[in-house]
Amino acid sequence: MDNNNIDFKDLWKKQTVNQYNIEDLLLRLKQFKRSSLRSLWRTNILLAATTAFVIFVWYHYQPEFISTKIGIILVILAMVMYVGVYNRLLGTYKNIDSTQTNQEYLQQLISIRKKQQCMQSTILSLYFVLLGVGIGLYMYEYTVRMTAFWAIFTYGITLLWIALNWFYIRPKQIKKQQTKINGLIEKFEVINNQFAE
Repeated sequence: MDNNNIDFKDLWKKQTVNQYNIEDLLLRLKQFKRSSLRSLWRTNILLAATTAFVIFVWYHYQPEFISTKIGIILVILAMVMYVGVYNRLLGTYKNIDSTQTNQEYLQQLISIRKKQQCMQSTILSLYFVLLGVGIGLYMYEYTVRMTAFWAIFTYGITLLWIALNWFYIRPKQIKKQQTKINGLIEKFEVINNQFAE
């Protein structure tokens, strides 16, 4: 039999038992794309607003110490770097459309998973390091004017917040993203394997 003339969609329609599965899967893929794009836009807006606020603080309060200025630059650099890399996913999400084959859907999802893994490991780690160092340097000018107790308390609260984000919120978000994308990939692999049989 010539494999080039097989109409997979026609074959799929003949499988009355599993027809709902492909429609459900395409609906899940559409929801995944929509929620991912929403998350990407939300991140862009929040980090742009935060960057604008940091620049406003720099301009309005005119810090005196060079450490404060370096801290502000590191914080802005961290956010710009994160958004720049995160926005590379935008094209991948937009490339998912209803005219693709199951194999193309699968390849798009695998590409997204690879990019997400890079974001979740390397980029997010660099982001937290730059942000932590930047905030620490920024705070120095103001904590040096405090008593030792309040300076330690201020740095302690800040480090606690960063640790909470790193050890609790970040892993929870990573697991949620991985569960979504791995579930879709597994389902498309099952469908592709059915066609291969």
